[in-house]
Amino acid sequence: MKAIFIRHGESTGNAGLPCHDLATIELTQRGHEQARQVAASWTGAPALIVTSPYTRTQQTAAPTITRFPDAPVEVWPIEEFTYLQPARWNGTRSAERMPHLERYWSAADPSYCDGEGAESFSAMLRRCDAALARLAAMPAGSLVYVFGHGQFIQAARAIVADAHMDDRAKMRAFWRKGEPPAIGNTQRVGFQWEDDRWACSTVASA
Repeated sequence: MKAIFIRHGESTGNAGLPCHDLATIELTQRGHEQARQVAASWTGAPALIVTSPYTRTQQTAAPTITRFPDAPVEVWPIEEFTYLQPARWNGTRSAERMPHLERYWSAADPSYCDGEGAESFSAMLRRCDAALARLAAMPAGSLVYVFGHGQFIQAARAIVADAHMDDRAKMRAFWRKGEPPAIGNTQRVGFQWEDDRWACSTVASA
């Protein structure tokens, strides 16, 4: 089977606006246009469309769902990695959170949880494992479009491509200050399940 993971379109958070509720961040006008471009670009009808519970992924998936009305749609727990406690950081801009991000990633402790509503890096990897196992159980030949989030997709790719690394090594390789996100808005990563193993394709733009 083949699964194509798609990061959501540009969100208000990506545009630098304050975030008050990570789950309800919406797409910008540009993000909606990116979502329409994704829907227009598909060359095959999916057996299933998956979204995270978050608003920005569901808005990104909406034009694709409209294009393929016969495809079932499911919401899976593939929401973005929340590694800073939301109660402390909601309402802040990304620049304001930067010193805390630096401390978190420099420590590279995969078991550390910042507080209520956050999760550890290892817990996020286990969510990725669960999603990949669920996809691997799909019938052979299935095509699934999975609308998700940048760091979750990056983690799923690391699980496949860096299987030799432990959680700490994956974490150390995960974040680089000043570099663009590893997965851009509406970029896609293909995962192919064949011969009881995953293979991961190059990230492509929508």
